[in-house]
Amino acid sequence: MRAPVVAFTGAGLSTASGVPDFRSPGGVWERFDASEFTIDRFHADPARFWDRRARLIAAMDYLDAAPNAAHVALAEAVLRGDVAAVVTQNVDGLHAKAGTPAERLVEVHGSGHRCVCLTCLRREDARSVLARRVDGEAPPCVATASCGGLMKPDVVLFGEPVAAMPEALSWVREAGTLLVAGTSLRVFPAAGLVDVALDAGAELVLVNREPTPCDGAATRVLRGAVEDEIPRLLGLPSSPPTDKSPVQYT
Repeated sequence: MRAPVVAFTGAGLSTASGVPDFRSPGGVWERFDASEFTIDRFHADPARFWDRRARLIAAMDYLDAAPNAAHVALAEAVLRGDVAAVVTQNVDGLHAKAGTPAERLVEVHGSGHRCVCLTCLRREDARSVLARRVDGEAPPCVATASCGGLMKPDVVLFGEPVAAMPEALSWVREAGTLLVAGTSLRVFPAAGLVDVALDAGAELVLVNREPTPCDGAATRVLRGAVEDEIPRLLGLPSSPPTDKSPVQYT
């Protein structure tokens, strides 16, 4: 692979960690109505939104998930300088938990491990917010006695702008190789990063179980499980870690 290598990952990277993807048969959007998770629904009825959000988090179970060998291999590759950055569509926090440095990680759709107060903008661990949630009520901010602002998951809801896209574009435009793993490349605007990389002259390497719309443009396509193929591609072990400690946000 031609340097610098930038990795672009999707939900398929985390299924081996027990986190379900969204659009495959039996995925999240077959069990939940995606229209309930728009920014308009959040503002229209925050209590109803949070009731459904809590159920979705429980179903996905990503707060307690451990990184698999693909996450760990990418983190190790970043630390040793073989991968310049990881750009991910995932909100499960597993790249951060695996050890990918924050300055080399772009979580395009935010992180489900934290929430943000819309009044004071303080961020808080999602577990703390969920712990004080009461059915039928939206959890308030407790940063100060006087705030009480509305807490929102620190993720990009349907209908919101993708604020991290400029940072993602910056990395992708500099890539000699874009390593795409675990994504169908059907969710925009993130999927458009592939075209940006190709237009800038990057090579494209795809690791995905199913075909994608970009297979024909790839230098190399690998169809195996990402937890096997990514470590092998990067020359790293494929044994999963045992650490399940929560992601820490300050």
